[in-house]
Amino acid sequence: MPERLRVEVSPQESTTAIVYPAAAKHRAGVALILGHGAGQTSDFMKSFAVGLAARGIDIATFNFLYREQGRRIPDPNDRLEACWRTVIDAVRTRITSDGDALAIGGKSMGGRIASQVAAAGISGLAGLVFLGYPLHPPGRPDRLRSKHLSAIRAPMLFVQGSRDPFGTPEELRPITSSLQPAADLYVVEGGDHSFKVRKGTGVSQEDVYRAIQDHIAARLREAAAVMKAR
Repeated sequence: MPERLRVEVSPQESTTAIVYPAAAKHRAGVALILGHGAGQTSDFMKSFAVGLAARGIDIATFNFLYREQGRRIPDPNDRLEACWRTVIDAVRTRITSDGDALAIGGKSMGGRIASQVAAAGISGLAGLVFLGYPLHPPGRPDRLRSKHLSAIRAPMLFVQGSRDPFGTPEELRPITSSLQPAADLYVVEGGDHSFKVRKGTGVSQEDVYRAIQDHIAARLREAAAVMKAR
């Protein structure tokens, strides 16, 4: 069952993280922290947290402070990053065991801020997972949010819908192909920013999510094995 964890971001402010323990019989020895786009209790976040935990990945989600405090407008960038760093420290202390690997990422803005934190310097990351990376604002392909990605030294997995208005796989591919280590771009054919596919495609939304979660779990297992072999 999910467990709630209070995370003190500052002496005056704290936020809530939700921990989804990995299924014991499938446990991979890697924890993934996911930052939200529309809130950690959205159907999307809960679906991916539960699905990945069932595949053996320890999962932690959390609220940025503005969501925790009931506000709709995101905090300034430095506050978002500070919250992310505090959650990373808390998760490393509370839910990872000796020898466990740690990955970070998230949905939309949550993933983007995770990438900024990683680019600024977070040691010991097994990888990053982006669920709909917001490469640019819709309709503004000139405003790319990718320059910092080259500073990240952990493997990255981008899961991107083929009709994502925040950046299509075609827009992402020239960027991901130039990264070192090489990034993995998983394309959700017909998917939007939340990987939703149109009805009549012959593929159920549940099958789409299952395939994505299978791919994420496989990549995280590989990344954990590489970390442990070092």
